[in-house]
Amino acid sequence: MSSRTKVQFGASGVSGRNYVELGKDKTRELFNRTLAGGLSGFCISPYEEGQQPGDHLTEEQVRRRLNIIQPHCKWVRSFSCTEGNELVPKIAKELGMKTMVGAWLGDDPEKNKVEIAGLIRVAKEGLVDIAAVGNEVLYRGDMELSDLLATIKHVQDELPDVTVGYVDAYYEFTDHPELVDASDVVLANCYPYWEGCPFEHSLVYMKQMYQQAVDAARGKKVIITETGWPSQGTPTKGSVPSEENAMGYFINAVEWTEEKGIDLFYFSSFDESWKVGAEGDVGAYWGVWDKDENIKYQE
Repeated sequence: MSSRTKVQFGASGVSGRNYVELGKDKTRELFNRTLAGGLSGFCISPYEEGQQPGDHLTEEQVRRRLNIIQPHCKWVRSFSCTEGNELVPKIAKELGMKTMVGAWLGDDPEKNKVEIAGLIRVAKEGLVDIAAVGNEVLYRGDMELSDLLATIKHVQDELPDVTVGYVDAYYEFTDHPELVDASDVVLANCYPYWEGCPFEHSLVYMKQMYQQAVDAARGKKVIITETGWPSQGTPTKGSVPSEENAMGYFINAVEWTEEKGIDLFYFSSFDESWKVGAEGDVGAYWGVWDKDENIKYQE
């Protein structure tokens, strides 16, 4: 774990609209209007109910889910290049989407080699716009910084014409400036929810997270690679999951990033039941679409 040099939220600054006063019906209407207007990108790991990482994804399920999100975004972000996840960039390109393609790195060096080989192979097929070499590896403590930096360098050497970066919590780039030096682009996850921020301050807090990443990036482009809010589950300190908060956070995040021209990958596209093991009950409820592929907040 890093020293977690994080921004601090306080009572100053209310984020976005007052959705309590607006009411659930009006919030739902605004959510659907915002989704229809589109956003820069969605994160996707296309596991159906009963599946989890380790299960093999089929072309049919990947294509079906990409067809659902394609009208609403320009980019899609995937997390792995094995077990059928490599189909995501292939099919996304067929649908005219841009791709951020991840290699999932953990604490098993042999599995990491397979993931990196898969990322390089897919990129050499012309299917990768941004290569993400790992996701929150330092946050989890799965690799030493020196090994991670060497892996990023290896991918850059193999893919000189592809933009290469590494995804982690925004503060890791403050704590480890070597990550910025090693990357073509800074890929920052920004979650007010996981830091216990009350919803009413969440947009202000995300803006501060993004600005911290911008300061750390020293002129390099910063992309918000994950942010979101769960629709149900157990609260995390002052962060309360609810449909109203999830809709409001989506609206605020999309409106602000679209207005400022900031690239955003919203987490997530679909609810994923398997995530309860890692995140508790909220893990299953981060999607804009539910596990049955229906928009969760229909008018």
